[in-house]
Parts: sequence; C-alpha cells; structure tokens
Amino acid sequence: MHLFLLLILQLPAASGQIDPEHCRYALGMEDGRIPDQDLTASSRWYETTGPQYARLNSEDGDGAWCPKGQLEPSDSQFLQIDLRRLTFLTLFGTQGRYARGLGKEFAAAYRLNYSRDGQLWKSWKNRLGKEVLEGNKDTYGVFSNDLKPPIIARYVRVIPVTRLSTTVCMRVELYGCPWEDGLLSYSAPEGQLMMSPGNPSVISLNDSTYDGVHEKRKLFGGLGQLTDGVTGRDDFLAIRQYNVWQGYDYLGWRNDTSGTQGYVEMEFVFDRLRNFTSMKVHSNNMYSRGVKIFSSVSCWFKPSLSWEPEPVSFSTILDDRNPSARYVTVPLSRRAARSLRCRFYYADVWMMFSEISFQSEDIILPTQQPLMGTSVPGGHRDITMTTAPKTDNTSAAPSPSSSSDKTPILIGCLVTIILLLVIIIFLILWCQCVCKVLEKAPRQILDEEVTVRLSSCSDTIILQTPPVPPRSRHPPAGPTNTDPHYERVFLLDPQYQNPAVLRNKLPELSQSAEASALFLGNPLYDLLLLTSCRQTSGWLGACGGGYAEPDVTQCTPHQSFNNNAPHYAETDIVRLQGVTGSNMYAVPALTVDSLTRKDISAAEFPRHQLIFREKLGEGQFGEVHLCEAEGLPEFLGEGSPLPDRDGRSVLVAVKQLRADATSQARNDFLKEIKIMSRLDDPNIIRLLCVCVSSDPLCMVTEYMENGDLNMFLCQREIESTLTHANNIPSVSLSDLLHMAVQISSGMKYLASLNFVHRDLATRNCLLDRRLTIKIADFGMSRNLYSSDYYRIQGRAVLPIRWMAWESILLGKFTTASDVWAFGVTLWEIFTLCKEQPYSLLSDEQVIENSGEFFRNQGRQIFLYAPPLCPPSLFELMMRCWSRNITDRPAFEGLYQALRPHVNQ
Repeated sequence: MHLFLLLILQLPAASGQIDPEHCRYALGMEDGRIPDQDLTASSRWYETTGPQYARLNSEDGDGAWCPKGQLEPSDSQFLQIDLRRLTFLTLFGTQGRYARGLGKEFAAAYRLNYSRDGQLWKSWKNRLGKEVLEGNKDTYGVFSNDLKPPIIARYVRVIPVTRLSTTVCMRVELYGCPWEDGLLSYSAPEGQLMMSPGNPSVISLNDSTYDGVHEKRKLFGGLGQLTDGVTGRDDFLAIRQYNVWQGYDYLGWRNDTSGTQGYVEMEFVFDRLRNFTSMKVHSNNMYSRGVKIFSSVSCWFKPSLSWEPEPVSFSTILDDRNPSARYVTVPLSRRAARSLRCRFYYADVWMMFSEISFQSEDIILPTQQPLMGTSVPGGHRDITMTTAPKTDNTSAAPSPSSSSDKTPILIGCLVTIILLLVIIIFLILWCQCVCKVLEKAPRQILDEEVTVRLSSCSDTIILQTPPVPPRSRHPPAGPTNTDPHYERVFLLDPQYQNPAVLRNKLPELSQSAEASALFLGNPLYDLLLLTSCRQTSGWLGACGGGYAEPDVTQCTPHQSFNNNAPHYAETDIVRLQGVTGSNMYAVPALTVDSLTRKDISAAEFPRHQLIFREKLGEGQFGEVHLCEAEGLPEFLGEGSPLPDRDGRSVLVAVKQLRADATSQARNDFLKEIKIMSRLDDPNIIRLLCVCVSSDPLCMVTEYMENGDLNMFLCQREIESTLTHANNIPSVSLSDLLHMAVQISSGMKYLASLNFVHRDLATRNCLLDRRLTIKIADFGMSRNLYSSDYYRIQGRAVLPIRWMAWESILLGKFTTASDVWAFGVTLWEIFTLCKEQPYSLLSDEQVIENSGEFFRNQGRQIFLYAPPLCPPSLFELMMRCWSRNITDRPAFEGLYQALRPHVNQ
C-alpha cells in the first residue's frame, strides 16, 4: 500500500533569523511581481484610479489609487495587498498622485492593518503605541517609514488618515523578505516585573509589541518581541531601542514554584505541517543578577488533532563564567508537526528570552508530487522516491496498462479519505454545539459542599458553607424549596430574561423596606433591579437604581453608612465615566455641579516636560501612561505632595483622553479632574497638575515606584528564616496589617465625602518603597487584570469577584458595597495575591453565589480563611460580607479595629 506513504521532499532548512536592517527588499508593487488580482480596495473613484494603479513610481491609469469621494476623518477606506505568503515587513513607502504634473492629491498620514489568515485583522502600532504613520507632503516625492516593530503578515491594508474632508490618492511599495519560519503565533505567560536592588525604577520584562490576546495573565494567538529580529544585549538593562524602558528587549519570568511549577510553557503554531530540525532560543545569562539560560527543555509535537505522547528533551550546559547572552540550539530530531508545546525549566531565579526561531523542512503530501516514473518532455524521468535500488532502467517505468489499472484504486482511496474527513468535521461541529448548549445551562452550586480535584489525587479542597440559620420555627413544606416566600432563581435560565415572567414568579410582598422589592432592569442578564421604594399598592413604576432612569418622587434616600456624612438619595449620585474604566467614583451630584474653576487647585503643566516611559493601560476613551516629569518639584513649589526622591527622577501617571473621545467622555474627564483636585488624603492618589489648554486633555497623578499591590505581593513570600537565607523578597505579617490599615484609612476618607469607589482591590492600590499605599483606579484599564473583570455583552465590565451581592443583582453601589470589596481586598493581602478570589468558581458560579446571598438560605459560599490571617481578622472579613447591609461595619469602625494590630 505504497499509495498511503508520504512523499518527503528535502528542502534547505530556513534560517529563521532575520536581520531587520538587511531585510529590506522591494516586494513587487513597483515592478509588477505582485499581480493586479492581489490588489483590492474598499472603493475607487474611477476605473482608472483602481487599486491596480497603486504602484510606486507608476503613472499608469490616472496615476494612483484614489478612494471614492471626499475622505472624512471618520472614514476607513483602505487599499488591500495580498502577498500570497507570510512576509516579514520592515519598511513602507508612499507617494501621492503625480499624473505627469496634473495630480494634486496625496495622503499626509496613514495607518496599517494586517492579517496572517485574512480573517483576524490587527492594527500596527509603534513601540510607543502610536498607530498613525507620517505620509507625504507633495504628490511626487517618496516618503518611507521604518516599521518598528516589523509586521509579520500575508495581507496588508493601507488606510489613509486625514484631519479635514479632502480627496486623497496613494501609490505604495512594501519592503521586507519572506518569513521562512512559518510561525503564525506563540502563546506564553505574560512577562513579569523585576524589582532590582539599587535601581529606582521597575524593570518591565513584558512582551509590549505582542499582537495577540492578553487574558488571565497569558498571551496567546499572536507574535511579538520574540520574533522581531532584535536580540537583547548581555546586560538586559541595556536596550537597543530608542526611548523605551529598561529590560524592553527581553520577555522574562521569575521562578515562583506556586505559579510556574519550575518551568515556563510556550506553544507555537505554524502555517503548515513541517519537519522540525532545531529550535534556536536567544537567552540571557547574566547570572550575577539571578538570570540564566534554561537548564533543560521538553517539546511535544502535534501533527494533526492530538499531541504525541513522547517529547523531545534536551539539557543545556550551564555556564557560570560567561555572562554573555547567547543562542541555545535545541535539536528537534526531524519530528513532524504543525504545533509545538515546549517547557523551559529554570536554572536560576529568572529566565529571559529575546528571540526564538525554528529550522524546519516542508512535508509534501502525495497530491503535491508527480507520480513516480512519469516522463517529462526531453525523455527525463523525475523519480522522487523509490523503495529499492533499480539496476534495470526498463523495469523502473510502469507500463501504461499497470498505470491505468491503479487509477480507479487511487480515486477510491481519495474518495474514502474525503468521506472520513467529512465525518470527522461533522463530529467536531456537533461536539462544539453540544458544549455551547451545556455552557448556557444554569449552573447550580451544590447544597452541601463544592469539591474540586486538583492535579494530585491527594489535593482536595472543600469549600463548606456555614450552618443554615433557622428562618422559622416550622420546617419547610417541600423538599426542594426551603423558603415558602421565594422560588430559587437561576440567573442563566432563559425564562428569566423576560421581566414579566419573573414578576409572575415573585410573591406579593409586604410594605417593609426589604420586602417591598421592585424589580427593574439589571445590568447583568437583563434581570430585574431591586430597590427600596414607597408603594401605595401593587407594582409601581421604575425607581432609583444604579442603571435605571428613576422616578425621584417615588424613592427614598438610601441609608448612609457613615454617620458624619450627608445622606443622599441614589438618584442624586453621579457616576463619572472615567477614561480608563467604566466609572471612576460615584459621587454626590451637588459635588460636581457646585464646583467652579477656582475650586481646581491643579495648575497647567508644560506638556513637553512629560517624557513617555511605558503605557500602563487603556480604556474606551483614554490611556494611562507612565511618564517622567521634568522639573515637577520646582513647578509645584513649596508644599509639594511629592515624597523625598533621593535625587531620582519623578515618575507620574498621566491619564490622557483620546482625540476621538465623545463629547460626553470629554465632559466626564473634566468632571473627574474637578473631583480629583478635591481629594487630599495620604492614602488616596493625588492629582498633581493638568494639561488642558490644548488637546489631548491630560491629568497628571502620583505614581508609586513599586507599582500596584497585587503585583508587589504575588512576587513575595512571608518573612521567615528561609527567605532571609536565600535572599527571597518577603514581607512580614506586620507589613500586611500596615497595608490593611492604610487602605481602610483611605476608604474612611472617601466615605466621609460620601464617595463610592466601586472597584476597590489590590490592583488599584499603589505602593512606594516605604510601603505607603495610595488608592487609585487604574486596574480596569490594564490588560494584566482583564481576567478580574466580567464582560457583559454590549454593556459594562464588572469586577464581580469583589462586588457585593446587591451590586451584582441590583446594580446598587454604596459605601457598604465598598466595605464588602474591602473584605475581599483583605483576603487578597493575606493570601499574598497568589490566587484570584473564588478561584475554584467560574464567573457564572460567582453570580449564582450572589443569588444565594439574596435568598439567604445558608447555601452561599464564602472565601476561606487564609493561613496567614489571624482569626480575629477573618471574623472582621466575614462581617464585611454580611448579607444585610446594616450588619456591615463602617470604614471608621474598620480603621479603629485594625489600627491596634499594627506595631507602632
């Protein structure tokens, strides 16, 4: 059955190591190697200005590609180029329409989108996050832009950009070279931050140019700095790029056995089946700083639908005498695969890579080869593979009759293979459909316990609910419904998507504050919103809630949880749309409305004195940048809130409104400045100055050099003799209590102003080198914490694992819901942020658990007591998670309860 053998064509191995400085060959727009059929466009003005005329230095047709009509600033007209294969693009050149002196149109700026498969499109950004490239200043000159980082793609779209309504025309050329690696994407854990002794700044070892997905602190589906052709230096703090941060050239991970199991796992996906000869990994070896090349690596291969069980393993020779970065070549034994999964094992505290490339050979299927022994003009015979040496040339060529006899067999085999593939595809689609149906089904949390089996059979975690408090003296009548007044509501049940259906399932309620429940539009699942309203009889109209338009006359002021703060109705609360998240603070409306320009104490800072260092995050309408502010202490003068800098530069966080932001976002941004200018507390991030005299609008706030509390704690262990002996970064129990006291102090201040934060968590607490904490609101904007937020399709993004049950189900945010979030934040602190709250529950189960709090039948699941947490402190956490709002402590009480625990 030789017909089923694969015929292998030996090809030269691809080098896989591309030098961007030399990979600058014209790809064929000007000389016609890219044919007309591979050029398309979103529109064209005339036939003579179609995409086929978008060739550099060509005067054919009317001299260029011109999109139809006047180009508006909001338009996204494009010219698309199909390069027919994956290509490494390093340079892009453009011209306007010269038309032998008659043309006058050109593009002053443009953007680039690209795709490797024609389905998923990505926007190119430079190393500083800028998307727009400078274009032409006249119709005949060629203007070239270096693409840093380079693009790896098959399809490219050129999108002209204009500030005014005008006509544009373009001619283009692309420069680069073939991407022989064939690598489509790699997946890996996100890079980490390094706190270097003696270095004032945080060293970010992230993959800042990665064009895939950032989710749950992992990267997948894209390419980035490991394939940009730039190798890192021997000293990873020394950078090859201009105007970027230290450590930029490397993607690095810290050896943390609780998070990485002693290795880093990466997955590589290729464009087709290949025979892999070797893998080359450029790795740092600065052992004096705890960085070494990997000690060993194991790679698994996936040639089709499943992974092969036997890996290829390779051990390196560790070098403690030469600190030079180097390529480590890993032989891959000519194993065939389309995907690879490799585990790189640590040899020291840190492991850092700057480039990974593969050497491989194509595998050619039988349909890609001529039949053995077929003749070609000239009498020569192309014999690709033989099973035994032939001494008689006449016997090597099959007779015409034998060839024709095998033709029906070949056709039958091909038909059989096609039928099998169709059956396999049908089974895969059917399984996916069944999985989606099961995922949409309601997920019920068990009444007694939730048991989760981990990787080891001995590792069993049981979350037990507390005893069920007696609700009445008489036992429930039915076995399935323990409360005669409520039917258990499954939030994902389709019948509850209809508010009218849910109303029919609710009992008639009394006139009490809790029982007079009116259900309106909930931000989750379009349920109904419960609020306290006065009713005369039956069901009334819409009343106050976080997301509904309330009838003010029907609603009573909600309870204040700070006796010294004024009482406000929920309808009097304004939720500011922040540029970096869904909301900044919920504040009394009169606080915003009564402010005037003289209430803003922040002065206008010279914009040119802000030097970009890193993009911290982005939201729908704005971005947050880490910048260095030149001359800021002198600008602020005496009474500056900046701490002692010890002669170091001042780092600040700059919130910047995007140019395409809506007028509502712009108005909210100015309100946010007004509110921030009023906040004055040692544990609240402070507004230092603004740049609002011209666009883009910016506000400059404090930034702490140790970053956010979540990242700080997850990289540390509790202080012990072992940590001291091995020089492992650590914190003491006293340090953790000190952090808790500071957060409670800052929240006490916000509560005194009746401000509701809505997103209190360790990711929103910044920390300096003296362990001083300041509460901020950057967390939602950072991809690093995207898994902490639950996205409601078409609506908000909510931190449900930190939210009180009434916030999830009722859309109600108060100081009491901030107290709930404070309890979860305490839990994070005393677990050293090693795991996510309710990590054993899915997002849907977290929402279902909030329903258990509402029903209050003793089935709700609480967070477990952290081993580091004193019993009295865990009791305080449990009080923060009280079902009844009035049973939760106020921040003043929390501060007074925590303060005595701190060593003065």
